[in-house]
Amino acid sequence: MTNFTSRKDAALAAIAAADTLDALEQERVAALGKKGWVSAQLKTLGTMSPDERKEAAPAIQALRGAIADAIDARRKELEASALEAQLESETIDLTLPGPDMPTGSIHPVSQVMDELAEIFADLGFAVATGPEIEDDWHNFTALNMDETHPARAMHDTFYFPDSAPDGGKMLLRTHTSPVQIRSMRDQGAPIRIIAPGRVYRSDSDATHTPMFHQVEGLVIDRDIHLGHLKWTLETFFKAFFEREDIVLRLRPSYFPFTEPSVEVDVGYSNEGDRRVVGGHGDDDGYDWMEIGGSGMVNRRVIEMVGLDPDKWQGFAFGLGIDRFAMLKYGMNDLRAFFDGDPRWLTHYGFAPFDQPTLSAGVGVRP
Repeated sequence: MTNFTSRKDAALAAIAAADTLDALEQERVAALGKKGWVSAQLKTLGTMSPDERKEAAPAIQALRGAIADAIDARRKELEASALEAQLESETIDLTLPGPDMPTGSIHPVSQVMDELAEIFADLGFAVATGPEIEDDWHNFTALNMDETHPARAMHDTFYFPDSAPDGGKMLLRTHTSPVQIRSMRDQGAPIRIIAPGRVYRSDSDATHTPMFHQVEGLVIDRDIHLGHLKWTLETFFKAFFEREDIVLRLRPSYFPFTEPSVEVDVGYSNEGDRRVVGGHGDDDGYDWMEIGGSGMVNRRVIEMVGLDPDKWQGFAFGLGIDRFAMLKYGMNDLRAFFDGDPRWLTHYGFAPFDQPTLSAGVGVRP
């Protein structure tokens, strides 16, 4: 049998002297690789007689094991040294703040809806919701809109081919007024609610989109009059725009579901290319801007929901949430609200954990 002592000692010495993992890998390949000298000795076992193999195999296997153990031990030493050197050269100050992580942002529409809910909750209003796919009875008929009303036309309303259980038409709601109808039928009176949500109309330009957001308010009680309506809207506008110089003008109008009906105008001024709400519209440098519709709930609507209009009366109003966001936060193109551009959201969005409160300011930007 060949004596491997000298070659084994030389290999172990080379392994111990390897100062990098690459150098150690070269020694492994030279000894234990497919063409390594230890592997070559293992292959000779196949050419030996059984007696010769029985004598030589233990020595060759012992040699292979000694070389492999030495390589493994040296690899652990080199890896430990490399880690220690890395730790010494790459120090970390644990007192420094961690890197900023992307957290996303709250869309201005969602923020304004939260602000609305916060303000009206303080005024005693509950938030009511309803389906976005409606039947024409809740969307039109119960609101005193007859069959010839322009809003029922195909060019204004998105209709479905399906029919309602009563044979009526199904559609995407054009306002959140059906929520008022459903709430009055389910809860009766007195009632004080706001109904925010998505609505749909066939319209699209810089200030209109086929889908937009609206909030409507409803109060039904005894002895309600227009003075209550004006005070409610003034109180809301002052809290929302965070200004005390809000001046409203109620202008006679017509809506089939209210009588009398009034358009709500608010005083504003121009600062650059931005409209700023506040001030008296008749003063120099100011003007009036229509900002919503409202009025006393029509007697026929109250009858439609099963209430006695001689006992119960109230007011209703409707405001555009998207438009309020544009006015308060200086945006001039409604279409950008729905583009999903992260740069726009980064600029106009709100921090996820900045919830609007009346004490901290409902519109405090991050």
